[in-house]
Amino acid sequence: MMELTLTAWTPAEVYQRILRREPFFLLDVRNEDAYADWRIEGDAIEALNVPYFDLLDGVDALVPKLPKDKDILVVCAKEGSSKFVAEELVKAGLHRVAYLQGGMRAWSEYLHPVKAGDVEGGALYQFLRVGKGCLSYAVVSNGEMAVIDPARFVDVYLQFAKEQGAKLRAVIDTHLHADHISGGRALAEASGAAYYLPPADASDVTYSYQPLNEGEEIRIGDSRIAIRAVHSPGHTPGSTSLVVDGRYLLSGDILFVGSIGRPDLAGRAKEFAPDLRRTLYETYRKLPGDLLVLPAHYAWASEVNEQGLVCARLSELYDKNPGLQIQDEGEFFKTVTENLPPQPNAYQQIRMTNMGKLAPNPDEASEMEIGPNRCAVHG
Repeated sequence: MMELTLTAWTPAEVYQRILRREPFFLLDVRNEDAYADWRIEGDAIEALNVPYFDLLDGVDALVPKLPKDKDILVVCAKEGSSKFVAEELVKAGLHRVAYLQGGMRAWSEYLHPVKAGDVEGGALYQFLRVGKGCLSYAVVSNGEMAVIDPARFVDVYLQFAKEQGAKLRAVIDTHLHADHISGGRALAEASGAAYYLPPADASDVTYSYQPLNEGEEIRIGDSRIAIRAVHSPGHTPGSTSLVVDGRYLLSGDILFVGSIGRPDLAGRAKEFAPDLRRTLYETYRKLPGDLLVLPAHYAWASEVNEQGLVCARLSELYDKNPGLQIQDEGEFFKTVTENLPPQPNAYQQIRMTNMGKLAPNPDEASEMEIGPNRCAVHG
């Protein structure tokens, strides 16, 4: 009798395979609507969606549709269904079968750090939340660290600071987020760091914070490095971009590599659209074109470059980014108020949580965040 052996791939292993463009076959056994809304993607992935309930009577009809010469990864929402289907496939004679450990919930929560470049006395790191398209950052210099737009997984950043031998001094949110729960306050409390938030986004918050104002400088480590705040409204009234060390532009949800930020997540799109245009077409135009733009999100796997980073020179974006090519003001307003994807799942509850008015438990928080980020205007 054949011995049943199964492999579990962690989200980290899956992402490394995607980065290396190693081919594998993805069998997603979630419902069709969940698969259509959000799934694992990569250049070398061939995928098939067959709902779990269609497989309860057996996998015999499915087996001929699966490759014999490729690794097969079975994916579901939380692991259980995919493990069952993977076991059935092994019993049916397929040997290169694995399931995703923790399911799409774990995929949504995985953070992958990559060095984005040097700063005085240290380096700047980008954390890709690969299943969600969220990006956060750490600036490390001479034993001190700042974290920008952190996800709610506080331990990841605390562990990173420990590995870097750095004391966390500042935690910064570029705006009040609507698509994911910020880890800003919790991270600041756990580390004793100051928590910064733009005051124009903080009128309804229930907690204390340090105001992140236009022209504010937050020094980390070596006195030659500064994080300089640039008020850049449009996505939210308080949206604030950060120029780090004169080399990097952390653009929050205002400007992405392949698109621009949407102005409607506070329910005031027509009011915010003129601010968005001024920020993109005037404020950012005055900044040096050689700044490396590091956004808070990405929408497509194609925005991740060969080094595993999401970034682009500001001058390059003014040449190629569709959202920066709309010279007619009326056309721009129409694009950013009408040409929008669905709003993020549970975004009102997420905003309330980030104001301090809701306190979801970990399971509730995970459920609120499930699904893709939808902070971009799709031109």
